[in-house]
Amino acid sequence: MDTEQHKRTLSKQMMVTGAVRTVIIVAIIAVVLVIQKPSGLKSGSIPATADNGTLVTASYEILEYMKDSDFKALSRIVHPTYGVLFSPYATISESTAKVFTAAQVRVFATDKAEYIWGTYDGSGDPISLTPCAYFAEFVFDRDYIRSSLVGINRTIRSGNALENISETRPGIRYVDFHIPPDTDDGDWGSLRLGFEEYNGSLMLTVVLHSRKTI
Repeated sequence: MDTEQHKRTLSKQMMVTGAVRTVIIVAIIAVVLVIQKPSGLKSGSIPATADNGTLVTASYEILEYMKDSDFKALSRIVHPTYGVLFSPYATISESTAKVFTAAQVRVFATDKAEYIWGTYDGSGDPISLTPCAYFAEFVFDRDYIRSSLVGINRTIRSGNALENISETRPGIRYVDFHIPPDTDDGDWGSLRLGFEEYNGSLMLTVVLHSRKTI
């Protein structure tokens, strides 16, 4: 084998070795990223010092609980002192919004009682629904796991309703999952999950539904 051919052979071997090494390094990095990815609620609870990425990851897990009607899992993140407030529209009414304890949320799937959750936009008629019926109409009325826009401590879209989540719950941290309308004048939807601190953890205190109102 002449010198020039020998050099070409060595060069090819080095390129192959380098490519293999790169694949191995990328694989190792991918594994590290998977290991280091915030695990949200699967690790127990959300630390009060959690960064926005961790809070969003945990919020997606909560959306999974809601989609699957896994109220036992949902109840574990409910604030032990404040409970969780459900608001059917963007304006939180402290006098009419329903607040449930973790123990009450835990049995939502079998709770057949009808509660007054507020009043319907436009008609003013009372929203009298069982927990499961309320979730179908005013919580997971859209698949918010597929939200194209997510806001952290900010509202993606507002209608003509007063936005007062930060005023009614000073210091709250919330994640806004928004699904835009299909057409310019179509309906849109947002679901906001609000969290407040309890013994060094962030616990769920607000589930707020927002959409186009009259």
